[in-house]
Amino acid sequence: MIMMQSFLPVLERIAEEIEGLVGRGRPADYIPALAAGDPRRFGMAVAELDGTVYGVGEWQQPFSTQSVTKVFTLALALAGEGEELWEHVGREPSGNPFNSLVQLEYENGIPRNPFINAGALVVTDRLHRLTGDASGRLRDFLRTESGNADLDFDRDVAASETEHGDRNAALAHFMASYGNITTPVPTLLREYFRQCSIEASCADLAVATGFLARHGIRADGSRLLTRSQAKQVNAVMLTCGTYDAAGDFAYRVGLPGKSGVGGAIIAVVPGRCTLCVWSPGLDERGNSVAGVAALDRFTTITGLSVF
Repeated sequence: MIMMQSFLPVLERIAEEIEGLVGRGRPADYIPALAAGDPRRFGMAVAELDGTVYGVGEWQQPFSTQSVTKVFTLALALAGEGEELWEHVGREPSGNPFNSLVQLEYENGIPRNPFINAGALVVTDRLHRLTGDASGRLRDFLRTESGNADLDFDRDVAASETEHGDRNAALAHFMASYGNITTPVPTLLREYFRQCSIEASCADLAVATGFLARHGIRADGSRLLTRSQAKQVNAVMLTCGTYDAAGDFAYRVGLPGKSGVGGAIIAVVPGRCTLCVWSPGLDERGNSVAGVAALDRFTTITGLSVF
């Protein structure tokens, strides 16, 4: 393991080594507001436990966080509801695309994990039951943990997802038919699409994820999750956080991570630091091509991994 006073030289080396991969892949085209994203863009940030953050490239450029926010919604719901949450959503890899409906019928409306779309809808439903404002609660949490009071929803992205959200609506209605959704579906979809539309930078997300590296402790020193709950979230990130590429991600990167189709990936080195990388060019499984490569290089160069 390399000992270092600053992560900046490592990030600069990574940016240089993966330069040829930046621009590969294609932006998510099923959400029109994301389709125009430039795959040649790249940013990466690392935050230490005390909030010190290092970055390279466009690490302070806001982008659409998309499914990355599912980690924070899960943490808030788990903090509020405890083990009861797991009665409504599983913790197993799905082995299917993130928006698949195929498993729900023969598994009685219980999604495999919180990070596929069906599971994230259930978690948003549970958080909305607890707070009455799931998306607002998430935004406030991210503002506080990141230190960025301007972090907010992108109304155009939320509207674009709403206009093209038929599959998510189908998932929600199907689970409601099993009694696993209690929020009215139109309300739930509004909260879910707002959640996914939040704009943040690599710096914002790296710092905001810090509570998972601090074993559940928030930036102000208060506890959000028990140490066991923080372990649970990190474990589900490792096994389910990059859709049906989670096994390959664990093999290459060796860290709990969560990707989003906006091109971001967050990752956690428990007890050490948190990361966020962003580049909109996606592979066929919906993960950033340059982002996965950058995290692969990070763990290889530094030796920082959970294995």
